[in-house]
Amino acid sequence: MITIVDPGVRTTVQDLGRTGTMTTAMPSAGALDQFANRVANALVGNGPKAATLETALSGLTLATDADCTVAVTGADVDVLIDGVAHPAWTALWLPAGSKLRIGEIRGGAHSYIAFAGGLDVPVVMGSRATDLLTGVGGLGGRALRAKDVLCVGQRVRAVEEGRHLPVRLRPALSTSEEVRIVLGVGAHRLAPESLRALTEREFQVAAEADRMTCRFVGEPLRIVEPEDPEDTRRADEVPVAYPFGALCVADGSLSCRLRDAVPDRGALAVGTVITPDLDLLAQVKELDSVRFTAVDIDSALKLRTEHNDFVRSAIRGIA
Repeated sequence: MITIVDPGVRTTVQDLGRTGTMTTAMPSAGALDQFANRVANALVGNGPKAATLETALSGLTLATDADCTVAVTGADVDVLIDGVAHPAWTALWLPAGSKLRIGEIRGGAHSYIAFAGGLDVPVVMGSRATDLLTGVGGLGGRALRAKDVLCVGQRVRAVEEGRHLPVRLRPALSTSEEVRIVLGVGAHRLAPESLRALTEREFQVAAEADRMTCRFVGEPLRIVEPEDPEDTRRADEVPVAYPFGALCVADGSLSCRLRDAVPDRGALAVGTVITPDLDLLAQVKELDSVRFTAVDIDSALKLRTEHNDFVRSAIRGIA
């Protein structure tokens, strides 16, 4: 069993998330950085759907009462076992009675800790992922607390300590990211100068980021009224549900809906972050900067296919 000694800033149980639940206003939840989560599981011999821990920034400390194999991926952090530094993106032996700590963070924002066998929490609506908004999944639908205990499932296959993802296949974390978007049905409601600013100016990540929304600070974006005199809808009403990755404007401020967000109204959806770049947003934090680049839908679909191919090849490349 795993005991949480210190949950750090925010630690939750996550997996790949739920599919097909947005139609019922149920967030998909799941790991914000899907690539890091999948690699962590692969390193310890788990299947891609196994549950892991997602922890924000640093501070998580846990103890184990049984020998197990673990891997930490995602953010650039110190991985400490009983105070001794170990490499990330690597299968590590965690002896019974030892403590694992996520220490100083140098880059990125979220780390993923996988245990051989996966975390054994109840499956709810096809997933073990924690949805903090609705209080579903994980351990009681909430972030973990000190003294929480989690069971580890039966190991699927044995793996060798030290197997790792080669450095060339790991994401290059940066404090300044380029994120590609497809402009959406609401983009025409932006004033021309605001539409240009969306893809020409840098936006800084705000402090109020969480698993629902990544907020940005930058030039205020102005919404204009529709030219059609018969269009009586408010400028912030768009007749579509927001998917995760939706880039929205409300009161001049820009934000991106993440995996715990629900379909709602009250903001103008001006675009959607392409699937491969959602992992980039999982690893930005306060004061990091983001520049958005518009691509067309055909390019976005091609980039998604290329990303999926890369994920498969990276997992095959674990040495």
